[in-house]
Amino acid sequence: LRILINSSPLWLASVALMVQSVISTSSTYRRPAPGGGGKRTGLMERTLILLDVNTRSPVHVLNDNFLSLQLDPSIIKDGWLDFLSSKRLVTLARGLSPAYLRFGGKRTDFLHFHNLKNLAKFRGPGPDYYLKNYEDDIVRSDIALDKQRGCKLANHPVMMLELQREKAAQMQLVLLKEQVSNIYSNITITARSLDKLYNFAECAGLHLVLGFNALQRNPDSSWNSSSAFSLLKYSAGKKYNISWELGNEPNGYRSMVGQTVNSTQLAKDYTMLRTLLQSVRYYSRAHLYGPNAGPPRKNAILLLDGFMKNAGSVVDAVTWQHYYMDSRVTKVEDFLKTRLLDTLTEQITKVLKVVNSHAPGKKVWLGGVGPAWAGGTNNLSDTYAAGFLWLNTLGVAAMHGIDVVLRHSFFDYGYTHLVDQHFNPLPDYWFSLVFKRLVGPRVLAVRVAGLQRKPQPGRVIRDKLRIYAHCTSFHNHNYVKGSITIYIINLHRSRKKIKLAGTLRNKTVHQYLLQPYGTDGLHARSVQLNGEKLLMVDNETFPELKPQTLRAGRTIAMPPMTIGFYVIKNINAYACRR
Repeated sequence: LRILINSSPLWLASVALMVQSVISTSSTYRRPAPGGGGKRTGLMERTLILLDVNTRSPVHVLNDNFLSLQLDPSIIKDGWLDFLSSKRLVTLARGLSPAYLRFGGKRTDFLHFHNLKNLAKFRGPGPDYYLKNYEDDIVRSDIALDKQRGCKLANHPVMMLELQREKAAQMQLVLLKEQVSNIYSNITITARSLDKLYNFAECAGLHLVLGFNALQRNPDSSWNSSSAFSLLKYSAGKKYNISWELGNEPNGYRSMVGQTVNSTQLAKDYTMLRTLLQSVRYYSRAHLYGPNAGPPRKNAILLLDGFMKNAGSVVDAVTWQHYYMDSRVTKVEDFLKTRLLDTLTEQITKVLKVVNSHAPGKKVWLGGVGPAWAGGTNNLSDTYAAGFLWLNTLGVAAMHGIDVVLRHSFFDYGYTHLVDQHFNPLPDYWFSLVFKRLVGPRVLAVRVAGLQRKPQPGRVIRDKLRIYAHCTSFHNHNYVKGSITIYIINLHRSRKKIKLAGTLRNKTVHQYLLQPYGTDGLHARSVQLNGEKLLMVDNETFPELKPQTLRAGRTIAMPPMTIGFYVIKNINAYACRR
């Protein structure tokens, strides 16, 4: 573990006393007398981590929507957009509010808006033997929804959902082929499609962020804004509260369509979009985010640098993308590599260096985040094991002051989503729900010390026990202001003991220990909280998230390869009272 050097003298004294106490008692190793029959204590059993948190002031204060969501435009193509009115799906999304909902991804730059209503020819193909009945069912469902006031919610018939899953399974093969080949077909977003998308966001308490197609170009290579203007006029007429962006990973356009949009032209395009927003009275003060640069390799960094130089003041937050691995991963160990987890820190550092050189203090958003690229891998990126990457992303991003993290995707094709196509939450959903319930936007510095084996000469030691701390969410009325939430990722194959020291010493702790459920281990697609399997009670009711109370002064024992949240109650931390 890294030991932070900037600890206060008072805290160091506390840790010194704690270490002395530990050495003098349970952690002391004594070789058993020869022939005495004593059992030698293993190193892992006598390793004790001492943990304290700086409670005086936060290191960062993040957006209330820090953990946010993304939907890919492919849901128009595979038909799932028509089911966003599902009562269960809306309930699951509402559980993660407040949050942004970014409607975008690779297919953002193949979206075309048409101010049309419910034309079947824009829905995409489906199996002939049920297409007509399927389309009739969709139309009847739309008519019934139109009669509702306020949030338009539906309980779709089981047969209708089964037909949709069959259609989506066939379309998924097409979508994955497009993603792997990097060749995409156009997608039409109609007025009806936009209505359904906005209804979902509004009912779930999410703020919609919608991306315009940046590849619609005039002969002189400038951005053609005619389709965007049409969409803006329609949305303004409906009084839809939407924020905007333009394009997705513009540094990759050459490989996708053989077309290049350099940083200078992109800056002009964003300036044009800002002017366009100001010309529509309803959106004159709307937020604009961009440029959605790809992972910060050479081309993306050059584009981001040029964009910030010419248009850094035009956007309200700078956005970029990150994904850990591609879909060729074949084993669960790929999700446990600390070197892989550390790549995010390296990439954040590069992006912040560019942004701060042009616009110090500008908010930075991390988008497109998921455990794997190209839809992920079945029975890997949709399992408990992927949660290590996801929680690490949230912790690392928060410690570096990233204002918002957008998870790709809430509900989608492939295997990187939070909710599957039966509307059942996957492990990353439960991790996200617990995070939302317990973790607030104020980030605190963690201070760690421990008794560790000396590293071998030349060997790189990387943290397999990752600890992050925030003020407890003010939205959680089970805890008073001043409480602290610590979340811990244990990647070790052995149990780790953690003793709260300093200001945390002798405080009552609520434990929320999340472990795989069943016999599949890290491949499990279900999660248990403190030994109880997490399941939705019904389409509108979440399970109760019951903590386990640890008595004051008790050592936290983290089982191997698990994730845990710990709320320190009644600590009255100064950083968390305001």
